Amino acid sequence: MAFKFIVLTCLVAAASAGLVPAAVSYAAPAYHTAPVAYAAAPIAKLAVEEYDAHPQYSFAYDVQDGLTGDSKSQHETRDGDVVHGSYSVVDPDGTKRTVDYTADPHNGFNAVVNREPVAVKVAKIAAPVAYHAAPVAYHAAPVVHAAPVAYHAAPVVHAAPLAYSAPIYHH
Repeated sequence: MAFKFIVLTCLVAAASAGLVPAAVSYAAPAYHTAPVAYAAAPIAKLAVEEYDAHPQYSFAYDVQDGLTGDSKSQHETRDGDVVHGSYSVVDPDGTKRTVDYTADPHNGFNAVVNREPVAVKVAKIAAPVAYHAAPVAYHAAPVVHAAPVAYHAAPVVHAAPLAYSAPIYHH
C-alpha cells in the first residue's frame, strides 16, 4: 500500500512539474455586450482653391548687417510658366556669390553663377569668457566587507536519454 501511495505521489509531482502531460480542456470565454448605437459624423465641406492658369507674382528681400557682416539679397518674378530671378550671398571664404536664374517650359531651369571677392569686416560679437572651475572635494565612503556566503549546489539528476530519429527525405 505504501508503494502505491509513493508511485501516485510521484505521478502527481511529475504532472505538476510539467513532465507528464495532463488532460486540459479549454473553453472560449463568453462575452455579452450591449448593443452599439451608431451615429454618422457630419461631413465637413472642404475649401477648394481655384486653379490659376496664369500665376503671377514678384517678391524681393535684402539683408545688410554691418555688425555680423551678413549680406544677402534675392528677387524673383513669375509670369505664367516663366520665372526670372537672382540671389546673392557672401560665402565664408569672403567672396560674394551671385546667381542669376531663369526657368520656362521650353529651356528648363538655367543658372549663371558669378563670384567676386569682397572685403568684409566682421566685428567680434563677444569677447571670450575665462572659466575656471572650483576644485571639488571628494572623500570615498569606507568599504565594508560582508561575511562569506556558504553555497551548496543541489545534486544533479540526469534524465534518461531521448530517442531521436533523423527526418526521412523522399525524392
